[in-house]
Amino acid sequence: MYLFQAARALAARGHKVDILSGPPYPDLPPGVELVKIPSLDLYAQPHNGHMALRPRHLLSWTDLAEYFGHLSGKFMEPYTFGRRIARYLKAHASDYDVVIDNQSLCYGLLDAQRAGLPVVGVIHHPIRRDLELALDAEPDPKVRWLIRRWYSFLGMQEHVAPRLDRVIVVSKSAGRDVARYLKIAPERMTAIPIGVDQNIFRPQPDLRRRDRRLLTTASADVPLKGLGILIQAYANLLPAYPDLELVVIGKLKPDGPTGKLLNSLGLADRISFISDLTGEEMAEQYARATVCVTPSLYEGFGLPAAEAMSCASPVVVTDGGALPEVVGDAGVVVRRGDPQALATAIAQLPDDPAKRTTLSEASRRRGRAVFSWDRAAAAYETVLDDAVISACRP
Repeated sequence: MYLFQAARALAARGHKVDILSGPPYPDLPPGVELVKIPSLDLYAQPHNGHMALRPRHLLSWTDLAEYFGHLSGKFMEPYTFGRRIARYLKAHASDYDVVIDNQSLCYGLLDAQRAGLPVVGVIHHPIRRDLELALDAEPDPKVRWLIRRWYSFLGMQEHVAPRLDRVIVVSKSAGRDVARYLKIAPERMTAIPIGVDQNIFRPQPDLRRRDRRLLTTASADVPLKGLGILIQAYANLLPAYPDLELVVIGKLKPDGPTGKLLNSLGLADRISFISDLTGEEMAEQYARATVCVTPSLYEGFGLPAAEAMSCASPVVVTDGGALPEVVGDAGVVVRRGDPQALATAIAQLPDDPAKRTTLSEASRRRGRAVFSWDRAAAAYETVLDDAVISACRP
């Protein structure tokens, strides 16, 4: 979604935008061209790609690295994507004025810079934070080793990031963490909030909000998203609010951490999981919720909270990462990782329609004022222009 919206906003300002992408290939807005960078696409293959090697792949170091790295538990796509785009950009350097990287932070970007193309990196948050939180939540030494191996691409990213011409971060909070983890000087970073499609995520006064419905978004079943914390808070609330609903936008893996927690609490039949929603369907879910909750332990930005606010939904978030910066004074902020604090904050709202209305109006005002893609694209344009001008200086 970020890629679609950012490309559309830049194209609307008169820029020619090509997207270089490996599979799965994204849907793009009209006027934006897709340049396909094929890979082995091993995660989409039967048997997790273990039987995908063919004789022709023996002629390519990139293919071999992708296959055998994947086979040994590494996430190889950032590295191999970088090798492939380096070849493409070397052959097509004259077609472009500037390269924007959406956090691949691959070695190929440095090749592009050496070829004379300015590169601007967009960093949503340092991925090492994900690794730290995953390790904190996993006691099994064998699984901890596998987690570290999967995240082995971090060494590449931490080498590349400080060497990029310019960096855009999605919040001031993310910028502080990027400076700490990726060793980028603060003066080389610009904080630009992510936009929200205000035509889709908007107030819908014709839709009635439910009286007892919590809504959250969990893009992955990982500790970072704090879904387990919200589920524990929900369990604490049920004695006082037995008709309270919890709807999760995301997929449930029955054998994953969330599935196991639900079974242990006896809540498997009480919580609804919905997925594969269009933007319009997500906006309708926001518009029908009593309260939208973002329980994350860490966020570089917190797009679901921004979307919910643009829909005039009351929001409760944690103090994880940039979330307090995103909601400002328009939402309720609680300590991260604390189910009781989250439950206490939520409990103030079901029986207080006046407070919900106040939060709803504050959300609507902040959503419109801050989360505009046109505003974000104009700020991107300033950074891109500066990168191009600096590259042209002798």
